Amino acid sequence: MDTKNILADLRAEFSRLTKAIAVLESLDGTVTATTPTAKAAPKRGGRRRMSAAGRKCISEAAKARWAARRMQAAKPAAKKTSVRRTMSAAARKKIAEAQRKRWAAYRKAKTA
Repeated sequence: MDTKNILADLRAEFSRLTKAIAVLESLDGTVTATTPTAKAAPKRGGRRRMSAAGRKCISEAAKARWAARRMQAAKPAAKKTSVRRTMSAAARKKIAEAQRKRWAAYRKAKTA
């Protein structure tokens, strides 16, 4: 049997069954969304619109949020004021002398 014929038979059977269900439900007074007699809810047409007062309210709230954010950013975080530590003259002299010795040893090893 051809698949087109099978599909046509199934659709015809489906149509008969939905009509039978609709008749039985009409006897009870109940109607479901699957029956052909049930009507779908009408769609709202067009775009939703906001009133001028609603737009103004939202605009003011957004401006208040941004102003609060700017105020928060304007306040600098309290930074730790670190005191710059300095080295004593003796410590600097000791480090410089050690560095001179290392360079002298490097040059000596390079020539040898």
